[in-house]
Amino acid sequence: MAFNPDGNSYRTAQAGYRADTGSAMLDLGLRSYMLRVYNWMASGLLLTGIIALAISHTSAMNAFYPLVQAADGSMVYRPTLLAYAAIFSPMVFVMVLSFGVNKLSTQTAQILFWAFCAAMGASLTNIFIVYTQTSIASVFFVTAGTFAGTSLFGYVTKTDLTKFGSFLIMGLIGIIIAMLVNMFLHSAAIQFAVSILGVLIFTGLTAYDTQRIKTTYLQYGGAYGVDMAGKRSVYDALTLYLNFINLFMFLLQLFGQRNSR
Repeated sequence: MAFNPDGNSYRTAQAGYRADTGSAMLDLGLRSYMLRVYNWMASGLLLTGIIALAISHTSAMNAFYPLVQAADGSMVYRPTLLAYAAIFSPMVFVMVLSFGVNKLSTQTAQILFWAFCAAMGASLTNIFIVYTQTSIASVFFVTAGTFAGTSLFGYVTKTDLTKFGSFLIMGLIGIIIAMLVNMFLHSAAIQFAVSILGVLIFTGLTAYDTQRIKTTYLQYGGAYGVDMAGKRSVYDALTLYLNFINLFMFLLQLFGQRNSR
């Protein structure tokens, strides 16, 4: 009599194999997507750094912060209209990208991302006036290490971080209000408290956003086309980029060594 294997067992094994294959493909797609997001973010940070260094270490700095004589006879850096434009222009790019999320093409989103990173570089040139280059470099590497650690935590943790989302957003709104108030009060104590809270909030947001990006891809990544995946990666990179920049600035306010000039 011919041997006939159990058909049900065969079909069960086949279904299990397909499930394992699908899971492996999704996991591979997730790693590829996250790598694309981090590459966009790192490239944006590199462009920001190049622009900031190029302006601050050349005569172009005079167009942003020329040295002028104050009333007491001392020489001070005074921001020009171009400097104010550079400071506020990144917010304009973020608003355009945010409101155009469903309308912009992938290529347009990418161009706006590069333009935003360049504008951010121009807006950060003043840190070379306030802080020493050594402390800026040191704080940057501290920021990079902190960001990498918290982003990795957000990626691998099994804890659901969404429950902290509303708390982090409320904290972010709180420090924005405190910063606006302190523009008039000029309180060192408030500035110190805001800097500490800023570090904590953006460290938390880094882990939160990393997990959100991962979870969103696992839920909807299979439905992404090539164009949608490309555009989503730019927006996700923008989110992490902003977390990095804000974390860097708050750490710099806490630990940056000011220039004596």
